[in-house]
Amino acid sequence: MNRKKLQKLTDTLAKNCKHFNKFEVNCLIKLFYSLVGAVERQGLVIGLDRNAFRNFLHVTFGMTDDMIMDRVFRGFDKDNDGCVNVLEWIHGLSLFLRGSLEEKMKYCFEVFDLNGDGFISKEEMFHMLKNSLLKQPSEEDSDERIKDLVEMTLKKMDHDHDGKLSFADYELAVREETLLLEAFGPCLPDLKSQMEFEAQVFKDPNEFNDM
Repeated sequence: MNRKKLQKLTDTLAKNCKHFNKFEVNCLIKLFYSLVGAVERQGLVIGLDRNAFRNFLHVTFGMTDDMIMDRVFRGFDKDNDGCVNVLEWIHGLSLFLRGSLEEKMKYCFEVFDLNGDGFISKEEMFHMLKNSLLKQPSEEDSDERIKDLVEMTLKKMDHDHDGKLSFADYELAVREETLLLEAFGPCLPDLKSQMEFEAQVFKDPNEFNDM
């Protein structure tokens, strides 16, 4: 991408971006194209497919949970076309790295609501906790322990006692105890990897080579 095109794209995306300034948007666009391979192919969607995106999450933020990484990918891929384009990349990272508590709550709830029905059910909690907790293979009762954990979590978070979590339940619980934001698996970067990523990507503009 030449400098003029890059500048135009930066201006367009920076206008609608809440949490990044123009320089940061520019750096993230360059990173995006270096990850994609900077290939401009006529008529083809340019973006990060599921595998490339999951690889980015794993390498950059140390994410290892397949189910959660899959859900994060879906959270970024707003138009469900199977790849994250440059617009989705900027908007997704804006929330992922610097979103307000309100934005992060909505995002995490969507990640945890596996079937998209507006609730986190006992089954969904069970699947995610089973997936994210390291189990000893010898523990035959691990399923029972996870069921107990689901019950404990419901007791703490299910304010209207209907046996599942609505967004209102989840929001109330998180406002009382922010650690519950990622109650069912790590779907946001930890502070250390976030700061390392930003320090690495948002460098002095003069250090960048032209693409």
